[in-house]
Amino acid sequence: MNGPHTDALRTLRQWSGAEFSPGQEALRHAFVTLLLARPDACLRECEPGHVTASALVVDHTAEHVLLTLHPRVGRWLQLGGHCEHPDETLAGAALREATEESGIEGLTVEEEPVHLDVHPVTCSLGVPTRHFDVRFLVRAPEGALARRSAESVDLRWWPVAEPPDESDLGPLLTAASPRLEEGRAGARS
Repeated sequence: MNGPHTDALRTLRQWSGAEFSPGQEALRHAFVTLLLARPDACLRECEPGHVTASALVVDHTAEHVLLTLHPRVGRWLQLGGHCEHPDETLAGAALREATEESGIEGLTVEEEPVHLDVHPVTCSLGVPTRHFDVRFLVRAPEGALARRSAESVDLRWWPVAEPPDESDLGPLLTAASPRLEEGRAGARS
């Protein structure tokens, strides 16, 4: 499974999180350091922490975001998860996860990440670790109907301006805001 690792290193070396904030630039350096130190950094078996890919799924107007009520975490989150063997890129992993978890065909992913985050988690292996989450913007086609998967307690469209209080989406939505505004302008034309 060399594809996601090679792609993650290339993507994060090129991505300039500094344009968003010094904190994003510091995280970018931490992600690159992990990838350089660990050839298995994109595998869930990498116990010190591993790179994951998530998707901020927005409707065609960029006015609503699709969130999942995660069964283990118990909060509303963006879609996404671990890289798997068929994935060749991080953006591809985010798109695959978003498609699987939403049931929506025809999603499109922007290849450049929108945000980075590191958070503690206990994965399915039962070992406390960290997710080095690379977050991508994913757009749903007009008329998209989401269908809850087995990986979710609930799945719901929320207004971008009014996400659920317990979601912790503020930094991600702030980072995505310029791209969301571009999407809104495109939907109005």
